[in-house]
Amino acid sequence: MVEYRIDRRSGVATYLQIVQQTHQALRLGLLEPGDKLPTAREVVEATAINPNTVLKAYRELEREGLVEARRGLGTFVRATLGSAPADSPLRGELVDWARRARAAGLEREDAAALFTAVLDEQFASRDMTTQGGSI
Repeated sequence: MVEYRIDRRSGVATYLQIVQQTHQALRLGLLEPGDKLPTAREVVEATAINPNTVLKAYRELEREGLVEARRGLGTFVRATLGSAPADSPLRGELVDWARRARAAGLEREDAAALFTAVLDEQFASRDMTTQGGSI
């Protein structure tokens, strides 16, 4: 089962943090079709947020077709995302990179910005190649 962590300093709406963390769990294979999400009450107890915030996040996930609410039973995963299992060898390489970045003195936000920039470069190049563009 997924455990939500809310960062009140992130500037990201709380319900979006729940949606994003659910997306990540789906991409990593931590949640699979048929799995039950924590109840709103369980999320509220663990995170001290408003129950309506949890329900808003679950409604958004339902609108996206990723989960379905079953009256009296809970909210269940309907679909998955991506294909990057949590035990991928790439994860180990990424852990090593993050350790080196931290040892080099980068703050979390600096490492995230650097990683995002590289992802943007690499995937923009691939997108141009697959669309018939040149690099």
